[in-house]
Amino acid sequence: MPMIFETLVTTQCAAGVAHLAPMGVRYQGDEVVLMPFKPSTTLANILATRCAVLNLTDDVRVFAGCVTGRRDFATVALQDFPGCRLADTLGHVELELLRVDDDPLRPVLHMARAREVSHGAFRGFNRAQAAVIEGAVLVSRLGMLPRDKVEGEMAYLQIAIDKTAGPAELEAWGWLVEAVDRHHGGRSAAEAA
Repeated sequence: MPMIFETLVTTQCAAGVAHLAPMGVRYQGDEVVLMPFKPSTTLANILATRCAVLNLTDDVRVFAGCVTGRRDFATVALQDFPGCRLADTLGHVELELLRVDDDPLRPVLHMARAREVSHGAFRGFNRAQAAVIEGAVLVSRLGMLPRDKVEGEMAYLQIAIDKTAGPAELEAWGWLVEAVDRHHGGRSAAEAA
């Protein structure tokens, strides 16, 4: 199974309204493979316009923001491509739909890389950034995972936050912790038992 990369996908509906969503993608040769859930805005937009933009960023606030209801991140319209990219991104890849392998839950969208553009240098890996990404995945699955699993994993991820986070990671982590607390009514699993 090919490696999954956590990215942010921008799409637009036929009327031009932009949508931003975190998504794990796979690279298969020259193709980028997306597997959005049915139903989803991302899937509907790609099927309607046959294109999407892959945003490659190290600003984990965008991932945390998307799963906690904060989607007002600045975008920039693209030249000669029907879409937009995040304004603050290290690079973007303009994608065109090649084919769809339908599935009742998650269709497989095979996308061609039309153009790749670099906007900034990657500075290296940061453990707090990885912790925020993992925390965002947990928050996106709060309704599916047992409470003690979420709380245990968040406690472990907190170690990387405490040791390596900068201001952006601390802000993103705070949003995730608030979302978990809100979902669980502000009480830990031990308090609820």
